Amino acid sequence: MTVIVATGMRAEAALLPPGVRAVVGGGDPAQLRRMLDAAAEGATAVLSFGIAGGLDTGLECGALVVATRVRAPGGAWPADATWSSALVRASGARFGVVAGANTVVSGPDAKRSLRLMTDALVVDLESAVAAAFAASRGLPFAVLRAVADTAEEVLPRAAAVGLSRTGRPAPGRVAMALLRRPNELPALVQVAKRSRTALEALAKAARNLPQPGGAAPLPANDVS
Repeated sequence: MTVIVATGMRAEAALLPPGVRAVVGGGDPAQLRRMLDAAAEGATAVLSFGIAGGLDTGLECGALVVATRVRAPGGAWPADATWSSALVRASGARFGVVAGANTVVSGPDAKRSLRLMTDALVVDLESAVAAAFAASRGLPFAVLRAVADTAEEVLPRAAAVGLSRTGRPAPGRVAMALLRRPNELPALVQVAKRSRTALEALAKAARNLPQPGGAAPLPANDVS
């Protein structure tokens, strides 16, 4: 069984079992879709894995969410029920809708609006792409995400440019953004702390990720 894992950052992919076929989109949904297509040969299932922005005010930083379905402007896709239930049992995550977005949802007002429109608990840039890709190929998919920024927090603009196309940190771009908006530095430091908390929660969940159908934890393949 070959499970493709869609992530946005190398830091997320690094939490997965060694050699898992992780595809790192670098926060670019269009690029992620191209990479998934290129990595599709032999795939039997798709998992969206990484940090997310909170939409439900009851979710704290580090809270884990497993999707019942993914909703985005391009459609809605139900997650594989059996696999998702296994992920909840293994991780203690909360079940709920996950929203997909094409750009970062940064402020509380935008988060509240998206919550009202979708009833989603969290939002990320990869899950809708992964869900649409899986549906196009008739593959089961699931989502496991950890809250980084909560529903009431603002993501500074400097954070939105902090990732390279390869999913690695882009400190030069962040520094340039801070030169233009130095008042964002405290919020950016907070974002970094929140992201570490979310990644720690994901690291614990990644130690025993179930496969579709109740098979053994995810096997080793390759990271792209």
